[in-house]
Amino acid sequence: MDNDSREKKIRLMSEQERETTVRFYRHLHRHPELSFEEQRTSALVAEELRKLGYRVRERAGKFGVIADLEGAADGPTVALRADMDALPIEEETGLPFASTVPGVMHACGHDAHTAMLLVAARILASHRGELRGRLRLLFQSAEEINAGAKAMIGDGGLEGVAEIYGLHNWPALPAGVAAVKEGALMGAVDRLDIEVRGRGGHGAIPDLAADPIVASSAVVLALQTAVSRELSPFEPSVVTIGSFHGGHANNVIPDRSLLTGTVRTLSPKARADIRGKLIRLISKTAEAYNCSAEVEYTEQVPAVINDSGCAVAVREALVRTFGTERVRTADPTMAGEDFAVYQERVPGCFFWIGSGPKQGSEAAYGLHHPKFRIDEDCLPAGVAALVSIALARLAPS
Repeated sequence: MDNDSREKKIRLMSEQERETTVRFYRHLHRHPELSFEEQRTSALVAEELRKLGYRVRERAGKFGVIADLEGAADGPTVALRADMDALPIEEETGLPFASTVPGVMHACGHDAHTAMLLVAARILASHRGELRGRLRLLFQSAEEINAGAKAMIGDGGLEGVAEIYGLHNWPALPAGVAAVKEGALMGAVDRLDIEVRGRGGHGAIPDLAADPIVASSAVVLALQTAVSRELSPFEPSVVTIGSFHGGHANNVIPDRSLLTGTVRTLSPKARADIRGKLIRLISKTAEAYNCSAEVEYTEQVPAVINDSGCAVAVREALVRTFGTERVRTADPTMAGEDFAVYQERVPGCFFWIGSGPKQGSEAAYGLHHPKFRIDEDCLPAGVAALVSIALARLAPS
């Protein structure tokens, strides 16, 4: 079968499978589960994959599923990954299939990713006789807390894998459009926990105290200079303090305050450089206000950096499937993804599938918003993309 015929077949099969994909998606949307609690979701996934003839291992990385499909000839093992967890958000979409779990919602589209990969698994099983190698599917827990990929790897998810591919819906792109880029796509994610210690006292007698709230305020301002004055302007970085807690009464100077923040970088060099600069700025600024600071700096996940060869292969597969006019170059973002943990170990590529409305997608509710919703036309597009990539890598013409 030549490439044109194969891609035409994929498109037709994706349309035929649309109803199934939508059914899976809506079911999962109604029944969201938080990170490392995806018992019901993983059971459904495992059941469906066993029906298709995959060799299935459950409870990988807590509630992840690893499924293998052996091809008809020897070749590499290529992995496709989808995440399954939801977020602690009260849904406000008003959809008829809205979450039935109070305070929990699929506000990032992982329900869509799981449905896409499940239906892609069906189609790829029908191509088993063409595969040269092994297809591995990774249905992962706990992406939202940056823990699932490490857990999957710890339970053997990448054993023997030569390449890995994954997607994420992107509401700022219209459904039916895809985007990919070589190199850095998403930011490394690190966490700051800061305790500024002073000397408490009466609010009316500040000269007898050392005010940690004033010192902490100065720390927040000083941190902005780490990016603007201490890193190269060609090294994109973000430092954000997201919480600030200190004191309990309007006329009492507390003895300490607590701050938490997030640090995002795109390059390994910037990530390595910024840590020491931030700790120095925090400590010295607190000292200038007669206080001290204790800093806990936690590296969570590295940047998503797409392998050039894998990214080129993805672009070629997407162009064959969607056409040149519907495949774009992705803009990098400082949002993080633990898909990067897989990429530290094997080459891979992560890319966007548009999930926004055909018109005005730039104004659509974004990921993690209580009114976030996908355009369901993204579902067959995601299925087609995953199938196309797998066949390109395991069943080359």
